[in-house]
Amino acid sequence: MNNYIFHRKNAEYSANERRWRRSQEAYSGGREYIEQALIRHVSEIDLEFSERRRRAYYFNYPRAIARRITQYALSISPVRRNADAELLEDWSRTGLRTNEVMRQLSTLLNVYGRAWLLVEMPFFRGNPTIQQAKEKRLRPYAKALSPLQVTDWAVGDDGKLLWALIAEEELICSDPFTPPVRVKRRRLYDRNSWRLFENVSGKVMEVASGINPTGSVPLVPVTEPDGFGLAANHWFEDVVRISEAIMNNESEAQMNTVKQMFGMLVVSDTFARSARKLAVQEGQTDNFSATVARSAAIIESVEEKGISRYISPSGVATDTIRSENRYLKEELYDVVGLAVQGNLREHQSAESKAWDFQNVSQFLATRAELLEQAEIEAWKLMRRYDLDLPVPEVRYNRKFTVSDLAGAIAGLLQLADIPAGNAYRKAVGRTAAELLGHIGHISIPEKEEIINEIDKEK
Repeated sequence: MNNYIFHRKNAEYSANERRWRRSQEAYSGGREYIEQALIRHVSEIDLEFSERRRRAYYFNYPRAIARRITQYALSISPVRRNADAELLEDWSRTGLRTNEVMRQLSTLLNVYGRAWLLVEMPFFRGNPTIQQAKEKRLRPYAKALSPLQVTDWAVGDDGKLLWALIAEEELICSDPFTPPVRVKRRRLYDRNSWRLFENVSGKVMEVASGINPTGSVPLVPVTEPDGFGLAANHWFEDVVRISEAIMNNESEAQMNTVKQMFGMLVVSDTFARSARKLAVQEGQTDNFSATVARSAAIIESVEEKGISRYISPSGVATDTIRSENRYLKEELYDVVGLAVQGNLREHQSAESKAWDFQNVSQFLATRAELLEQAEIEAWKLMRRYDLDLPVPEVRYNRKFTVSDLAGAIAGLLQLADIPAGNAYRKAVGRTAAELLGHIGHISIPEKEEIINEIDKEK
């Protein structure tokens, strides 16, 4: 069988694979990422750059931003009425709850701008009894996939997926007496069937196949509509580039600090000539450095100071670099739309603050709506696998009041003192219930119960 199925890639995948992998590496962080992202200066010698690379550290702003958006968007647990309790507690069949799978999907969407929600059923033969199905946990499950895991797909005339190709990798280590084996696979889904391929020693083999009872490709594509939906690059790429600039600047500031402690030797030209001549006579040319760099000696002519001494960068240079980093960090959060959290801006006008609050609230509400739609589609696919499973009513929180709580509460207390009728008092009470959710966590059902109590008052 032709191994092309292991190499084929969708046009969108090919165009974005390099950026996706860079975003993945930036999110992961660690030593390997520093090795890739640290920039060497043209005038930097090997010894100097090697030291700077070993000393470098990374403030992982990309991960902080990706996780923070997810934490805010899912800070209040969604309401899922009439949902299967067992599935809610283990939606992935690996122990992840529904909320946890959706958090993964949200974070993947933040990092890549595209993500997938796959709904599958464990493979089985025959017609197992209800007891056997329960013991073997033969039920639908969902898992979040990055765009790097769905390598190719096609869309039909109806606007829905015709087929999709999923890259899988499994480490087979069930036998403790044999070395583990890593197996690469491709799973091909169409609307009526699935096929599984393995690459064994360069030879592609079909190892399994089955019926797809859903009548559709069991993948839910999730894309930020103002990103790839408009044929634009994803904003996270800019986050990565700004973060890399901060890391490189910080590395320079750190080395400046080191140089302030140890300094750099400056010798006179006369001394340098004598030392070089002596080194050549003794065949020890490698012991004398004539390279101009931060880690080597600088040679001055006799006409200049001619005094051997140590020099080091000034503290002003380090402060300037770190001031630039603070500016970059502020702009980083502003670009993403989280400026209110990243920078409190005490001197902003009330109008400007209100605009920022509205910006963040709408950003989170849009994300919540996207996740809600994806989850509902996943539940519908699960029901196609098992007609006994109900499709729950799913509702995500869309009210994100990002504001000055102290000022809002003070204003609300003043409004409560205004003499007015029952309708006015109930409106104030409902507003207070909204603020209560931002002071201490209360679930949506609890908030609804509070509002119902307020509405029932005479």
